[in-house]
Amino acid sequence: MTRPLPAALLAALPLLRCPVCALPLDARERTLGCAGGHRFDAARGGSVSLLSGPAPVSGDDDDMARARDRFLATGAYGPLRDAVLDLAAPEVCADPDGSPVGARRTVLDAGCGSGWYLAALLAEQPGTLGIGLDTSTRSLRFAARAHEDLAAIGADLFSRLPLADASVDVVLDVFSPRNPPEFARMLRPGGRLVVARPAPDHLAELRETVPAMVGIDPRKEERLAAALDPHFTAGPEIIVRAPLRLGAEAAADLVLMTPSARHVDPAALGLPDELEVTLSVRVSAWTVR
Repeated sequence: MTRPLPAALLAALPLLRCPVCALPLDARERTLGCAGGHRFDAARGGSVSLLSGPAPVSGDDDDMARARDRFLATGAYGPLRDAVLDLAAPEVCADPDGSPVGARRTVLDAGCGSGWYLAALLAEQPGTLGIGLDTSTRSLRFAARAHEDLAAIGADLFSRLPLADASVDVVLDVFSPRNPPEFARMLRPGGRLVVARPAPDHLAELRETVPAMVGIDPRKEERLAAALDPHFTAGPEIIVRAPLRLGAEAAADLVLMTPSARHVDPAALGLPDELEVTLSVRVSAWTVR
């Protein structure tokens, strides 16, 4: 017996567009397709890949996705999650002219990973539709079951994204690549982009313990402003800074869920049984110009 498409994917369908020709998509059993003849099969786990062209190489591999899911499940990043949700709250994202008549409030998580942040938002904001985009097959499996209102979709953040113009109210970008022109295109008038990125001292103690970890670009804020300014106006910002006391397993997962996993030997991390590290993240909101 063929499983039906998840309700969240069907709810998101009017907003989705073919990644090849940008035509609207319809659903037939477990396949999405457009009038141009392009077809995309849903995975058994409940996600659908709208990737086209060569497979992206930037997404989490299976081990990274599992490490991320385990670490986030500890709740250690709760202060960061709360800051993201504060800046994405409906009362601070309201469009003075109102959303299109009949439109359901929609939040897009660009680079959603396991869906941890988006699922928390959906639990806090009942009735909201969540769309999570990622290139990692394993991450999308986690995201597809993170919340019943979360539609998990495979998409390359560096390409044209498979959503209609002015189709979402909020875009979340938590430690993910950014595509400012596409984010601005997809956001409705008055829509908000919420960006979380590491401050210079983020996980400093862990980086000292594991020197092979990828460093933080000292010009990150300058580059961020230069990329966003043509499309967005800067709004409020929250600085998240808190000590995290981690056991060796959680600390290892924190290393292995990041791009640093490609530069370290998991068997040679040499982490202590307990380590205190600093969570230091800047979370800012930007409004479409």
